[in-house]
Amino acid sequence: MDLTLSSLTHLSDVDVLHEVKRLVHRERQATARLIAALMEVDARSLYLAEGCSSLFTYCTQVLHLSEHTAYGRIQAARAARRFPVLLERLADGSINLTTVGLLAAHLTTTNCDEVLQQARHQPKRVVEEIVATMRPKPDVASSVRKLPAPKRRVAAQVLHGAVVRSSAVPETVSSATPEPAAPGVAAPARSTPSTVSPLAPERYKVQLTVNRATYEKLRRAQDLLRHRVLNGDPAEIFDRALSLLLEKLEREKSATTDAPRHARQRTSGTRHIPAATRRAVWTRDGGQCAFVGRQGRCTERGLLEFHHVQPYAAGGEATVENIQLRCRSHNIYDAEQFFGALVVRETAVDRSSCSPDSVQPLNRPPRARTSTQRQPTRAGPSAE
Repeated sequence: MDLTLSSLTHLSDVDVLHEVKRLVHRERQATARLIAALMEVDARSLYLAEGCSSLFTYCTQVLHLSEHTAYGRIQAARAARRFPVLLERLADGSINLTTVGLLAAHLTTTNCDEVLQQARHQPKRVVEEIVATMRPKPDVASSVRKLPAPKRRVAAQVLHGAVVRSSAVPETVSSATPEPAAPGVAAPARSTPSTVSPLAPERYKVQLTVNRATYEKLRRAQDLLRHRVLNGDPAEIFDRALSLLLEKLEREKSATTDAPRHARQRTSGTRHIPAATRRAVWTRDGGQCAFVGRQGRCTERGLLEFHHVQPYAAGGEATVENIQLRCRSHNIYDAEQFFGALVVRETAVDRSSCSPDSVQPLNRPPRARTSTQRQPTRAGPSAE
């Protein structure tokens, strides 16, 4: 099998997409067959004769699967022994191994078909919400606590042929702490990752780590809101803060306002998009990228920009009919389809006084797009 990059570069765009779909289909079939085979190995305890004490050991030491890969497939194999329909769903791609791992402990003979139908082609976030609906957890208590100081590890230094240790910082031995990049350099502190996970229908746990400045802001907000939020609940303050932040961001991005002014007469020949136009476009497109591809509409809601359907450089006006929402990737993609591959050089400007649609595009003649061209690594948001 030719696995080099050159084996694919001669294919057209359509052929590459067909090849990807074919390979994904084969991978799903192979994964389902592997899990079925592991079911038999587990049921017959065939790993014992191979010198392994468990199926997990056999997968990691004989098959050389990673621990994570082995665990997920063993979990799926044991779940599929109770519910053989899982193999069919894995083979046709309606569920994946992550979904099986989340649902396995909660499936029963009475809910299996219904739950698998709900989880069909759903991302992990939605599957977690399905699990939270079946097995709701109680709310977590609001709390604010100080984390312990990060442990530091100092590498041994060689001085005059003898190994000595720095006395400036006490040494902490931990197998989980990576070795420093250079002698005498402390390893970077590991911060607790932020998490958002569903506990029950309409209830979520949010966990994050903040610095002292943010902590002081929280305390000040608790003091100032004490007459309204008597217990100073961080969840209530968090909700109020997000409401104010969203109001500010929507006003900046989509010109949302409770008292819109009368639309002024639009001046042609300018890239400026009037506030009334931005409000209308944002409402019409639902705050979502409006690009429609062969597989449907783009679902991105982040990094949205106002895009000229008929580019400004080609005479396009800033009208509601000619402006659509685009995510940054599709804004650049549309620009490349019209102008050819673009290289946008950013200059040192004061971005606080610039709107995303105020950057002028490069004037270059259009050229045909070939399969060897690549998208630019950096591009202005309005290179359209």
